[in-house]
Formats: sequence, structure tokens, C-alpha cells
Amino acid sequence: MSAEDEPGDDIALLEARLEDLAEAAERCRKIILGSQAAIAAGAVLLLCVIFGLFASTEVFFGSIAAVLGGIVSLGSNVSTLRQTTDAISAAEALRSELIGRIELRVVDDSPLKLV
Repeated sequence: MSAEDEPGDDIALLEARLEDLAEAAERCRKIILGSQAAIAAGAVLLLCVIFGLFASTEVFFGSIAAVLGGIVSLGSNVSTLRQTTDAISAAEALRSELIGRIELRVVDDSPLKLV
């Protein structure tokens, strides 16, 4: 953002960036939820194999893969979500600063007099 731009232009760019960041944060939240579901499903299947409800090697390895994949995905997206929320906070602070720089003018609220 350059000093020669109008603050309104910079604020509009920041608003667009904030919308993009909010969408990215929402995607991370959805992936986190899916990762938690994969971990839970994998753990349940693993317990089923351990207790003898399923005697399949494929189910055993699939459950381990689901748990490990869920953990990796969860960790990655939690980290990304933290970075995104930090970026949102920084952009909101900059937006507030830019709004504070705008010179406001006083509008007279007395009724109009027709002559």
C-alpha cells in the first residue's frame, strides 16, 4: 500500500484481503473437523480389530492410516489456522489505523432553511 493512494482505496483492499483470509480460516476449520472425524473413526476401527470384531489385516492397516493421516492433517491445519487468524488480526489493526487517518468533517445537523 502506497502513501499516494487514498485511505479508502487501501481500506477496500484490506477488506478484500480480510474476506479471503476469513474463507481460508473457514476451510481450515472444516478440514480440522474432518481430521478429527478420521482420527475417531480410525480409533474405533482399531479397537474393533483389537477386540476381534474384524479379523481383517486391511481394516487394521486402514484404521492406522486413518488415525495417522488425521493427526498429520489436524496438526497442519491447526498451524495454518493460527497463522491465518494472526494475519486477520494484523489486517484488522491496519484497517483501524487507516480509518483513524481519515479526516472526518462535521456535518451540520440543523434543519434546512428554504428561502
